[in-house]
Amino acid sequence: VFFCPSCSQDEQGARGWACPSCALLQTRMQSLQPDPRARYRSVYEALKKMVLTEGLWRPLRGINVTMLGAGPAHALYFACYEKMKKSLSDTFQPGRNSHLANGIFWGIAGSVATLLHDAVMNPAEVVKQRLQMFNSPYTSVLGCMRTVHRTEGFRAFYRSYTTQLTMNVPFQAIHFITYELLQERLNPHRQYNPRSHIVAGAVAGAVAAAATTPLDVCKTLLNTQENMALSSLNIRGHLSGMANAFGTVYQLGGLPGFFKGVQARVIYQMPSTAISWSVYEFFKYFLTKRALERKPAS
Repeated sequence: VFFCPSCSQDEQGARGWACPSCALLQTRMQSLQPDPRARYRSVYEALKKMVLTEGLWRPLRGINVTMLGAGPAHALYFACYEKMKKSLSDTFQPGRNSHLANGIFWGIAGSVATLLHDAVMNPAEVVKQRLQMFNSPYTSVLGCMRTVHRTEGFRAFYRSYTTQLTMNVPFQAIHFITYELLQERLNPHRQYNPRSHIVAGAVAGAVAAAATTPLDVCKTLLNTQENMALSSLNIRGHLSGMANAFGTVYQLGGLPGFFKGVQARVIYQMPSTAISWSVYEFFKYFLTKRALERKPAS
C-alpha cells in the first residue's frame, strides 16, 4: 500500500517555506533588464542589498501564496507518482527488477505527476513572482490576482503553463531518476534511512536544477512580463509561448542569459528537495508501519 503525505512538501512547496529568500533571489537574478537599483553580482550581494534597501521581511514576499497551493498540489503529486510507479512496474515487469526499466518507469511516473502538480501551482507561481519583482506594483496576493485577472484575463495565470511543463517534466524526470539511483547506492534495502534520503534528495535537486535553468529563465520572463526587457526590444502587448521566450532571452543576453541565476537556483533547490524527500519518506514509513500494526495477524 502506498500513502501520500499531503501535509509534506515537494520542490515548490518546500521551497516556499524552507528557502523563501532563495526563491526571491532567483526571480530577481533572472531578470533580463533589471532596474539599476536591482543589479546583483552574487547571491550574497543580492540578499544584503535587498535587506538593507527594502527591509528585513522582503525576502519572505510571496511565501503565503505558495503555501496555499502546496497542500493540494503535493497530495496529487506524490499520490500520482507512487501509483504510476507501482502500476508500470506491475504491468511491464511483474516479479522482475531491471535497473533500466525502473529508470524509465521513475521518469514516466514523475513526469505524469508533474502535469497535475503544475495545474495547481502555476497560478500561485505567477502571483508569487509578480510580488517578488523589484519595485512590484502589487501589495497583496488578492490585489495581485484581481489586477492580473482584470487587465490580462484568466489566461495570464496559465500563460507559462506549457513552458512550466517543458521545464518541470525534464526536471522531475532527472530529479526522480537521480534520487532513485542514489537510493539504490546509498540505501539498497530501501529501509527508512533519513541520512540517505537527505543526501539523495539534495544531490538530485541540484542536478535537475542546473540542467533546467535555461527553461526556468524563460518561464520567469513569461510569468513576470518584464517591462524593461520587452520595451527594449519594442515588444508590445504580452509575450507568450516558449519559442518567443527563448528568442527574447537570446536577444537580450545571448547564451549566458539562459543561465542567469543558476547559482541561486541550485542553492534554492538543494535544501528544499532534501527536506521534501526526508519528510515524504518519514510519513510514508510512519503510515505504512501504522497500517501494518493495525492489520490483524493471519
